[in-house]
Amino acid sequence: MPTTELTKDNFDETVTGADIMLVDFWAAWCGPCRRFAPVFERAADEHPDIVFGKVDTEAQPELAASFQISSIPTLMAIRDKTILYAQPGALPAPALEDLITKIRAADMDDVRRQLTARTAAKR
Repeated sequence: MPTTELTKDNFDETVTGADIMLVDFWAAWCGPCRRFAPVFERAADEHPDIVFGKVDTEAQPELAASFQISSIPTLMAIRDKTILYAQPGALPAPALEDLITKIRAADMDDVRRQLTARTAAKR
């Protein structure tokens, strides 16, 4: 499945419609971003049930700022509208596959319990 260009206009709708979504924050001038792009594209082809989205941080600075992206490439993994992973750096293919396996295996009930407990502790 091809990757989806994400913008501030379609981001929320795309997240809402996806069980799992991986987002690559990138820019055309970024060497590591260009090296990671084929890895991301191959993973998109191998996992058609996952939405693979790309945010061009130059074209979508508001969207990048809303996620506090300060370094690119940054990869974000979202499952059930919950961010499970967000780290800068280009992953090699085996590490990306490992991340996808972990995202699929995540116990979302446990994740929600942990998020609720953290929110309560901050009050």
